[in-house]
Amino acid sequence: MLPTNRLPTHPGIILLEEFLEPMNITQETLATYLNISVKQINEIIQEKNKITPKIAWLLAQAFDTTPHFWMNLQTNYDLALNKPQETKQAIKV
Repeated sequence: MLPTNRLPTHPGIILLEEFLEPMNITQETLATYLNISVKQINEIIQEKNKITPKIAWLLAQAFDTTPHFWMNLQTNYDLALNKPQETKQAIKV
């Protein structure tokens, strides 16, 4: 369920606060393990970039989660961020 009074937490914050910090893993260590750049990890954590399907698969393998977990975090965030201000009535046929 999406929060109604705020944006869902960006997946980069979840990555940092629920995975990296508790496990004492640096961004550099994760980037090396995933074979991607530190810049990519840092931009996700700083909410400047998104979790892509490729990154979702890599994170799932690294943290024993599923790629769906990471993609759902990103999708929920994107949907809330792009919700129209006005709601329209459904088309009735």
